[in-house]
Amino acid sequence: MALFSFFFFSFVLLSSSNPFSNVVVVDAFTGTYGVNYGKLANNIPPPESVVTLLKAAKIKNVRIYDVEPATLRAFSGSEIEIIVGLGNEFLRDISVNPDRAVQWVKENVEPYLPGTHIAGIAVGNEILGGGDPELWEVLVPAVKNVHNALERVGLSGRVEVSSPHSEAVFATTYPPSAGAFKESVLPYMTPLLEFFAQIKTPFYINAYPFLAYMSDPAHIDIKYALFESNPGISDPKTKLHYDNMFDAQVDAAYFALEKMGYGGMPVIVSETGWASKGDESEAGANLKNARTYNLNLRKRLLKRKGTPYRPKVAVRAYVFALFNENMKPGPTSERNFGLFKADGSVSYDVGFTGLVPSSSPPSSSSCVIYAAAAAAAAAGVLVF
Repeated sequence: MALFSFFFFSFVLLSSSNPFSNVVVVDAFTGTYGVNYGKLANNIPPPESVVTLLKAAKIKNVRIYDVEPATLRAFSGSEIEIIVGLGNEFLRDISVNPDRAVQWVKENVEPYLPGTHIAGIAVGNEILGGGDPELWEVLVPAVKNVHNALERVGLSGRVEVSSPHSEAVFATTYPPSAGAFKESVLPYMTPLLEFFAQIKTPFYINAYPFLAYMSDPAHIDIKYALFESNPGISDPKTKLHYDNMFDAQVDAAYFALEKMGYGGMPVIVSETGWASKGDESEAGANLKNARTYNLNLRKRLLKRKGTPYRPKVAVRAYVFALFNENMKPGPTSERNFGLFKADGSVSYDVGFTGLVPSSSPPSSSSCVIYAAAAAAAAAGVLVF
């Protein structure tokens, strides 16, 4: 798991005693619900069919992990907001070569505008706290070079620069008020947050109650992880009550940011989801739990409400993932996060309508089925 319309920008005025106070912030996320579109698979539809599926599902925000030309062209005219990814493997080169950053932007972003609504660039994914400390050192210069490249081509006011983090950046997240970054990442997180505050970028976090539950099923209430009715927890410091782990994880990020002096920096969940299948050792990975989590998450996001600590700031999240990805390495769960099957049918019912009935078996003729449904799907109104 490791995430604008160019004519109608949404602006958010945030007021608090922090670097975001009294400034106009470009909002690169429409509504509250988005999905991650991963492509490590040999059985998913082509990009044109994926766009048809997204429009049929009325999904407005998409995060992709690359800048594959056919995919970017397919989104042209779709009105779907996209965050594209600059892969971890490019960070070293980009960090020391400003001209290479400009070249990357000119090749992978500029040519597709304004038809393809590229709202942002995610520079790397889950770098800090990850297993390659050398990448930690190049993240900030890479981020700055990408932003400066956007400035040089006149796109810095339209395309946001970010870098999603995993929960590995935190020393503690429980209770939420104890949220704090690890000492080991502070030398790199501090300048990154300082720069993001300057360019008005939100903090992106990959938050997975599934992973937390899987790591300690004996002590975590599965209902708390799945948004189901449960006693919840109370934070002894703030006296705030949490009835689900997702909100607690988001607030832990807010507390960690606050301790760094960036309490007003918005938090966006760049990945969250639940595996529908897993190895025997992967507690909770099954179809029932995946449906429950994603259905309740969708309901929660559609309410456009905040967290206990930030009740007035609506939570926004990209769900992982659009499809099961059968070529992903690692445990079985990694290949089973998809909301949809490869043939365009839903993996389980969370309120979306696939382009083919869910009972239809996967087929090599899926693309034909997509094409037949395209006209009807194109009439859908994007609401998220």
